[in-house]
Amino acid sequence: MADNNSILSKLDGLVSRFDEISTLITDPAVIADQKRFVRLSKEYKELEDLMKVRKVYFQTLNNIGEAKELLSNETDPEMKDMAREELDASQARLPQLEEEIKLLLVPADPQDSKNAIVEIRGGTGGDEAAIFAGDLFKMYTKYCESKGWKIQVTNLNEGTIGGYKEIVFSVTGEGVYGILKYESGVHRVQRVPQTETQGRVHTSAATVAVLPEADEFDIELNEKRDIRRDEFCSSGAGGQSVNTTYSAIRLTHIPSGIVVQCQDERSKLKNYDKALAELRTRLYNLEYQKYLDEIASKRKTMVSTGDRSAKIRTYNYPQGRITDHRINYTIYNLSAFMDGDIQDCIDHLIVAENAERLKESEL
Repeated sequence: MADNNSILSKLDGLVSRFDEISTLITDPAVIADQKRFVRLSKEYKELEDLMKVRKVYFQTLNNIGEAKELLSNETDPEMKDMAREELDASQARLPQLEEEIKLLLVPADPQDSKNAIVEIRGGTGGDEAAIFAGDLFKMYTKYCESKGWKIQVTNLNEGTIGGYKEIVFSVTGEGVYGILKYESGVHRVQRVPQTETQGRVHTSAATVAVLPEADEFDIELNEKRDIRRDEFCSSGAGGQSVNTTYSAIRLTHIPSGIVVQCQDERSKLKNYDKALAELRTRLYNLEYQKYLDEIASKRKTMVSTGDRSAKIRTYNYPQGRITDHRINYTIYNLSAFMDGDIQDCIDHLIVAENAERLKESEL
């Protein structure tokens, strides 16, 4: 069990900061400085969670003290039994609260609260890989719906017999990146392809990259100087035009050479806004990548987005099995998993990640 005084002193040290931020975020001068206001609001939310647990922790310590006092002074057997029950329950609760507080005291990844941009690309396996990329997109769509998150496709390139050679979409909601980041890496599928006449099992793969969506304040862009804008007709599978107006937008960031395009909307302006948001995210991730590479070398739960060859999960259709190779997690409910029921696997990854974060903080 942790030292109560050491935990209390750490929490007491944060009370004054919480009070200070509570005042600052109501200050008109701070509200006018949007970059600072957003940063302080995030810090306020994190500290607010700590303050709530602090309150419960204090209450639990008080309950233990009162129960002990009752046991030493009370003569009524019934009251003594009640005090003993209270003491046992509170003492059992204390280690859980201490673990929760320790975890909240470890600095969180500041990107976790952001929305995300997800790209799925068919890898080895040709047509079958594109079909699998389509299956993964359906899986994430259903999962995001179950979380009440909103998905918007920004760009896609359809496979010749179904699925996607590539699909890029944004996900908007509460704490999206902090949950979906575990999906980055190579997803491998083992099954009999639709095109296979002999009934043989083939292995193919798709790559998933999850990027934290950059806020407007994260990246400053000089649109006139740094961005070349091209307009073109949206096209569907087989090159057929699905939109005969020049509403699709391609943006090239001249200094870095990064190219993004959006052809999802019929409105030029909406496509431009979406493409700009994706460009901002990709530029932001050039810097964020350095951080990711560093933590990926320490934590088995995280795969650096620079390491596109890192195999994270296998979907075995003949056995109905899902295996996540990072944490040796295996379950046999593949059909439900592909239908969006992936929360249990993500929960196991979060638990493993938290254990690693705690270990790092104790070094």
